[in-house]
Amino acid sequence: MMKFKFLVTLFLTLLFINVLKAEEKNSALSFFTGTFDVIDKEGDDQTTLFGMEHKNDSLFRDTFLGKFKPISGGFVTGNNSIYLYTGVEAQYGLGPLKILPSFSPGYYEKGNGKDLGGILEFKSEIKLDFDFFADTKLGYSYSHISNNDWGDTNPGTDNQQIIFSKNF
Repeated sequence: MMKFKFLVTLFLTLLFINVLKAEEKNSALSFFTGTFDVIDKEGDDQTTLFGMEHKNDSLFRDTFLGKFKPISGGFVTGNNSIYLYTGVEAQYGLGPLKILPSFSPGYYEKGNGKDLGGILEFKSEIKLDFDFFADTKLGYSYSHISNNDWGDTNPGTDNQQIIFSKNF
């Protein structure tokens, strides 16, 4: 439990320092909450999750496949599982609606929760963001986390979240 608290504290501290050091007003911080293991058949691993994610819009790259930028974040579940990740996110816009697919490898520790088969897990996610006000978004995301059969087992987990984002 002490290792868990240390990792979460270290991650949150580094994330906030990164946001505070941003020289331009192009950083976005998102807070999200939702359900971990939403499709759990037995219901014994399903729990809540809470997390945060950081994006820096000045790192956007326009390519022939769309706009891409790095993301980093993490979440904690109600069973003391943690997932810390960094990856890449694409952005496609339809007016005030943004479609944001992403892929992120990350570190997973099961705590008292679901054993995903290893510490290296991969998150594939699709988000829908709505621009309500200047610099403020509300969204929904659905993600799948698994280890691509690189671990002892690969049960995977599907998660859904409601997201609040604010640009700074």
